[in-house]
Amino acid sequence: MKFGLVRRGSSDVSRWDPFDEIRQTQEHLNQLLREVSPFGGLFEGKSRAPLMDIKEEDNNVIVTTDLPGIDKEDVEISVNNNILEIHAEFKKESESEKEGYVQKERTYSSFSRSAVLPSVVSDEGVKAKLEAGVLTITLPKTKAEEKTKIKIE
Repeated sequence: MKFGLVRRGSSDVSRWDPFDEIRQTQEHLNQLLREVSPFGGLFEGKSRAPLMDIKEEDNNVIVTTDLPGIDKEDVEISVNNNILEIHAEFKKESESEKEGYVQKERTYSSFSRSAVLPSVVSDEGVKAKLEAGVLTITLPKTKAEEKTKIKIE
């Protein structure tokens, strides 16, 4: 990788990085892809998964995430070793006919998101509901085991 000095004007000398234009082009393309994504601006950075809220209560851990346009049949939720995993698929078809032109578009995307839960939760009694595009998962906490003190002989 070679970097050189470029003279700008009569006396202005600055370091030229050949990858600056590539980075700028990549940023423009990323912005364009965010604008045309079927999920709108719900995604952070390079992730294709919606943001997740995790709330800890006395007896439960409550996780919420926005899943607009996703049917409950297209969502899988699992908990293993205190890690919550959500997998979902987004499918959309639209068809329109105007002045003899027929247009049919299909959109498909999927994501997978996992998060370490702040407390140990029970596998039993987990409840999940998807209403108005918002997924809410309620996970009951297990009682923390008491520490055992060990006496040194």
